[in-house]
Amino acid sequence: MAVTIKQTEGVPDDYPGAPTGLSTAAAALDPNMIWQRIEAYTAHRYSSRSIEWIVEGCGEWHPPLAPATISTMEVWNTSAWEVISLNPSPLGGYVLPGGTYRFSGTVGAGDTPEIVSEAFRRLAEYMAAAKKGSPGTTRERVTAGSVTVDKSRSASWAAEAMSNSGAGDLLRNFRRV
Repeated sequence: MAVTIKQTEGVPDDYPGAPTGLSTAAAALDPNMIWQRIEAYTAHRYSSRSIEWIVEGCGEWHPPLAPATISTMEVWNTSAWEVISLNPSPLGGYVLPGGTYRFSGTVGAGDTPEIVSEAFRRLAEYMAAAKKGSPGTTRERVTAGSVTVDKSRSASWAAEAMSNSGAGDLLRNFRRV
């Protein structure tokens, strides 16, 4: 079985812009930060960057990120990488006869689907709303005269943002496999 043992993904020159329809607070957030969270959660990329995979074994192998364009295929010949040509597999990957391979190219491109833009909106709105308050605090009490406001939030609110915002549900079809 062919197994990806290393993935080296470059940083894109830029990410797609923020979608329209954001509140003022959500629009003030860095859109690159939101895109980085979305891309960490999914196997799809929406802006082009370099990619390199080291794969070991034999059998069928598919690029674990999409959309991928492979420009160079190499095999390790005990002392150096040697450019080769591999047969395509019936499901869109490559058939590897055995050994250690290096695939180089680019990943990411194309238009952002509307459902991904909606996931961006939900994540940005959640983070903008949850950002209010003192950084690093889980409980905040404010007293003004006879009125006291006591707010608390989970210490892991930022880590749970993808799930709690509903963005994760929308991105289910774009998840890693």
